[in-house]
Amino acid sequence: MFLLQPPQVRDLDVFTSMPDHFRRRERSEWADANRGGTVTDSFLEGPVFDDAGHLYVTDIPWGRIFRISPEGAWTLVAEYDGEPNGMKFMDAGTLIITDYKNGLMRLDVATGTVTPHLERRNSERFKGVNDLIFDAEGNLYFTDQGQSGLHDPSGRLYRLRPNGQLDLLLANVPSPNGVALSPDGRVLYLAATRGNCVWRVPLLPDGSVAKVGQFFTSYGPSGPDGLAVDAQGRLLVANPGLGYVWVLNHRAEPELVLRGPAGASTTNLAFGGEGGQTVFVTDSTHGHILRARLDAPGLPLHRPAGG
Repeated sequence: MFLLQPPQVRDLDVFTSMPDHFRRRERSEWADANRGGTVTDSFLEGPVFDDAGHLYVTDIPWGRIFRISPEGAWTLVAEYDGEPNGMKFMDAGTLIITDYKNGLMRLDVATGTVTPHLERRNSERFKGVNDLIFDAEGNLYFTDQGQSGLHDPSGRLYRLRPNGQLDLLLANVPSPNGVALSPDGRVLYLAATRGNCVWRVPLLPDGSVAKVGQFFTSYGPSGPDGLAVDAQGRLLVANPGLGYVWVLNHRAEPELVLRGPAGASTTNLAFGGEGGQTVFVTDSTHGHILRARLDAPGLPLHRPAGG
């Protein structure tokens, strides 16, 4: 009988922590709804690197975007009336943000100005958008999670085309969260957090999806969140409930487990550093950025043509 070899386990190190003067130890509407009313001084998400090697992260409950230097110094870039989650660069100076409260927003990183990008669909508000990724053609895939889950599997996956056309690809996901693309762009990986799994979504030439399946099954109190793919095609899965990052091969077999400190909530991740071979992970509930150097760089992120 074939026995799967246990994966190697490595610890994530703390790269930097949110400075104390940025922490807000008071109640928020977001924490009332999503953290059981627990006072949450910050909740980090949406890590993404710019061309100069600076790491940008969101702080959901307080509507803030931070820039972190390669040395670990924090700068507040923007603060606005929103609940920003995932981010990706549309061009060198513009971030697109999935904002739970407002829809898709646009941030000019030079000025800190936040403006709407796509707030509604056919005059209807989104449930609560969560994460996003661009493909090689400039299509923007993003998830609309809201409060969906196994009790209400109505979360959505959208594609926003460069011409402004918005396609609804899936409408039956229990808590759609992180998204990532395979190296050839033909498969989209979709974290279904409350289903405690990752879906495999084939992207067909006619723009539709079919034969969507469950690629990976996790366990624990909170399922897969942020996703990334490396140059070898391995899928990295941040799992906040376990404090892990799974590194999965093409058969969804764990090759490596990156383990955060005790009590870590590993929500999302991005590749950066020298050669793009270091994975940086948000430990959301503690305000930490964790990191580990891997044996392969991350897959470069696409931007729209001219971005």
